[in-house]
Amino acid sequence: MRPLVIAAVALTGLCTAHVQSAAGIKALVQRRLPNHARDFTFSLTTLPSSYAPTNSTTSKQNDEYTVSNSGNNTIHISGNSPIALASGLRWYFTTYLHLDIYWFIGSRLHLAPQILPPLNATHHGSSIVPWRYHFNTVTFSYTTAFWTWDDWELQLDWLALRGVNLPLAWVGYEKILTDVFLDAGFSADDVAGFLSGPAFQAWNRFGNIQGSWGGELPMSWINSQSGLQKKIVARMVELGMTPVLPCFTGFVPEQIGEYYPNASFVKGDQWEGLAPAYTNVTFLEPFDPLFAKLQKSFLTKQTAAYGNVTSIYTLDQYNENDPYSGDLDYLRNVTSSTIASLKAADENAIWLIQGWLFYSSATFWTNDRIEAYLGGVDNSDMIILDLFSETQPQWQRTSSYYGKPWIWCELHDYGGNMGLYGQVENVTINPVQALANESSTIIGMGLTMEGQEGNEIMYDILLDQAWSSKPLDSRVYFGEWVTSRYHGAASLPAGLYSAWDTTRQTVYNNTEISLANAVTKSIFELQPNTTGLLNRTGHHPTTIQYEPSVLVSAWKDFYGAAAQEPTLWDNTAYTFDLTDITRQVMANAFDPLYANFIAAANRSLNATTYAPATAAQTGQRMIALLYDLDAVLAASGEPHFNLAAWIATARAWASPTTDLPVGSATAGSVNTSLIAQVASFYEYNARNQITLWGPTTGQVSDYASKQWAGLLSSYYVPRWRMFVEYTMNTTTTAANGANAALSASLLDFEEAWQVQTWGESLGESYDAPTTRQGELQRVLARVVRAWPEVFGVS
Repeated sequence: MRPLVIAAVALTGLCTAHVQSAAGIKALVQRRLPNHARDFTFSLTTLPSSYAPTNSTTSKQNDEYTVSNSGNNTIHISGNSPIALASGLRWYFTTYLHLDIYWFIGSRLHLAPQILPPLNATHHGSSIVPWRYHFNTVTFSYTTAFWTWDDWELQLDWLALRGVNLPLAWVGYEKILTDVFLDAGFSADDVAGFLSGPAFQAWNRFGNIQGSWGGELPMSWINSQSGLQKKIVARMVELGMTPVLPCFTGFVPEQIGEYYPNASFVKGDQWEGLAPAYTNVTFLEPFDPLFAKLQKSFLTKQTAAYGNVTSIYTLDQYNENDPYSGDLDYLRNVTSSTIASLKAADENAIWLIQGWLFYSSATFWTNDRIEAYLGGVDNSDMIILDLFSETQPQWQRTSSYYGKPWIWCELHDYGGNMGLYGQVENVTINPVQALANESSTIIGMGLTMEGQEGNEIMYDILLDQAWSSKPLDSRVYFGEWVTSRYHGAASLPAGLYSAWDTTRQTVYNNTEISLANAVTKSIFELQPNTTGLLNRTGHHPTTIQYEPSVLVSAWKDFYGAAAQEPTLWDNTAYTFDLTDITRQVMANAFDPLYANFIAAANRSLNATTYAPATAAQTGQRMIALLYDLDAVLAASGEPHFNLAAWIATARAWASPTTDLPVGSATAGSVNTSLIAQVASFYEYNARNQITLWGPTTGQVSDYASKQWAGLLSSYYVPRWRMFVEYTMNTTTTAANGANAALSASLLDFEEAWQVQTWGESLGESYDAPTTRQGELQRVLARVVRAWPEVFGVS
């Protein structure tokens, strides 16, 4: 492998505010493994260059650690950064204890033995890239919108142990921005009319949307999120991470002309068919002096709130929103003025940008325009996230972004969809090849999924690949992952390993990326139609890129493992994954039922296969399958599989004090009626995002669909029941499957569902779902008996 050339990235000034230490990693052990807090010792070997004071730009070192036996039967971990220490700690956890921290099921570290095993030999580890990145801007809406500090605390420990040292930190942005706008002379009403609801803030930050449908964003939300961000940033720094913080983007309330009539501003594009009241966002041109003034105000307030913790700022000006002009000088002026505004506020500022625009708007972003746009910034002052590297890498067509440092990223999931999917060979082989032979400016690997909603092994393997100069052997990796994942059972049956190895070679090894390049979506999540649902390709594919029978075989091995080792039913990792695999098997089985129904249901669609009795029976089976899937998901007891949990977390953010207008003080008296009103607004946001995604007819309908208990029974089942009845009773249908009467009825139902509240509409508690001992086992046994053809049993 050729010597790695790391592009210079300015990071001066960080050390002046924070002296790194091992204290944050010691605290992590105390949180997650308190009985063994004294069994680990840590030392920092050298001060990394990222924290060293210099008068010029500097190259970030790769992280290195050593794990060894020490005195008094302790494990000693040394490294050149706190994150190196955390990475060495996880290596010991997974290699010797076979334990880890996971999404959804949480930490399994409490299962560690009373006496920790010593090492057979000293182990050395080194990253192959200096930066490991995490988060897409939209993840802060699709996944973390309603997270509490408990959620974030687990997430940050997960990130630290996996070596992530460059996480995005968007929470609380609206507080800083509100204060900037109010200081600049905008009214509280102007700001309130500009900001978006909790579940849609990412696109307001991107300049795609403005305003909030269903109600205004309360000041209590803005203040509480600001308080949460202070905890998040402080913990990131404590763990040795460099937070990527927001800055002033240029998107402003449309009333700017009233206060600054001489300012240069333009209207952005209409986005996703939204009405102008909610899109065509006003953009203050970066070369206007007001831009630099507002940038200075923003960064000054942000530093006062969180401390001098970073000089890396996220800023995306043209996400799915083309520039006002394609003139090369104009584009270069935009970026040169933008970086100048950042530098004026922070002389060490580095601009981090998602490279998605160059792919999503490829027609506009020709290579000469990309080069001009990037050319306005010195190479050392920008980092580019190659957002979709595993499928649509842009670094290749742009000659490594014309010399800019960039990060190889795995996108993988759109909208938080929940299908099983992966490109395991791409995410292990391709970044290593880029680093070894093809690009001198790659400086990191990272995760940029839109929604953090499953397929955890696909994200683990990329972050672990960042510590291996050779592509990881996926067969070995999956086997070791299984050993750690299900630790706690008396023994691990072979069926667990064979099930995961089967999926490794098929479900998680899609090579036909021209047909499906991201997590699959089941057709039952889409608004019913007689055509256009099966075999969709692209970002939201419905085509299944493996033989469904292969997954059934893996499911049988996995399910059968509990018959061999009954203690697996008490293993949360096992029951979570069994639910997830069962969900996918049943989702796949819906497709042939739908195809058979369409063939038999309507004479005008296919006269030769018209069989109304068969259609009626098949339609009933479609609905029954969805109900049984809903029952399995509910029986799991996992919040991740339940609509109630999503809504409960949203409603819980309603403030116990009066929700005053934007710009008001935070104090207020308890107002029970207002609390209920705000809770319902948050619930509306939660419901709308995962269904219609828009204020009226569903501008991005079913984009963020989920396979959740409660969502199937209350939303998908009624839609499909209406479809079955209409199709059975309608003799004429347009060639494209359109039926105006059915579409109108479906939309009426969908819009009514948005404004329901969970307790009133479904008689459910706001509490997160729980399960009785053995409920999943009982429900699953019943469902398997009811569907022998689906599960391949006699």
